[in-house]
Amino acid sequence: KPILLQGHERSITQIKYNREGDLLFTVAKDPIVNVWYSVNGERLGTYNGHTGAVWCVDADWDTRHVLTGSADNSCRLWDCETGKQLALVKTSSAVRTCGFDFGGNIIMFSTDKQMGYQCFVSFFDLRDPSQIENNEPYMKIPCSDSKITSAVWGPLGEFIIAGHENGELNQFSAKSGEQLSNIKEHTKQINDIQTSRDMTMFITASKDNTAKLFDCTSLKHLKTFRTERPVNSAALSPIFDHVVLGGGQEAMDVTTTSTRIGKFEARFFHLAFEEEFGRVKGHFGPINSVAFHPDGKSYSSGGEDGYVRIHYFDPQYFEFEFEA
Repeated sequence: KPILLQGHERSITQIKYNREGDLLFTVAKDPIVNVWYSVNGERLGTYNGHTGAVWCVDADWDTRHVLTGSADNSCRLWDCETGKQLALVKTSSAVRTCGFDFGGNIIMFSTDKQMGYQCFVSFFDLRDPSQIENNEPYMKIPCSDSKITSAVWGPLGEFIIAGHENGELNQFSAKSGEQLSNIKEHTKQINDIQTSRDMTMFITASKDNTAKLFDCTSLKHLKTFRTERPVNSAALSPIFDHVVLGGGQEAMDVTTTSTRIGKFEARFFHLAFEEEFGRVKGHFGPINSVAFHPDGKSYSSGGEDGYVRIHYFDPQYFEFEFEA
């Protein structure tokens, strides 16, 4: 039986474990940022301050700081333990994605293309307080063609991998800002990017009904996982060759389908064989974000229904895999 987390009034936008996996951060289309104990679903607290929907959340390597980006045109840095707001970066449009680099010293976030403003990726070095005070990032990369919908840091913090609205993937150097490589394997918007535990591979989830696996450094396309519905989020198991996909149809079409055929299950695929081997039901709407626990023994999903569900795998799951 899953652990149900009820801490949001609106649909979930992202869920994120910290590196140890003892905490789970959840953000939604309300201004609340929640943090929970992942072992029993107890709510630890909230980070209060945002005034709009929060699109993204990240915790640094040693879980000292939390970073959130919101539609209230701000990116905020929090003290994880006390919930105190440490820094506020104002932007000219909504912050769509954010993340700490491997060392936790450099943050990046991307802003939306809206209200006449271009889409930018900004890089701040937290070791230099004047950058935050003067709202002057040490580097800003403009993306005029297609806005960034998801971005993650690559291995060792040397570059970021950005997914765009038109299905393109780009690598931008975190030092020079130049575009290192560019590919287009998806035909529609990339909703989510997540890296593997060792940062050698990453998986993308797209509106074109597929999730794809790529090599982090070369951007070589390795595998494709196909479904009949848009994929909102995809995650790689840290211990098995397994992938979990979450999705469903567009939120506006949800009312026209019954939950039985609504296809709101989390779907499990084998990483190497690209075959689906299991589904987990439970959400009353599309799944917007999925994440594996860093120990691989459980996974969580956050849905359009505002719930986050933590599922622990049965003991058979581990026996089955080791026999295989």
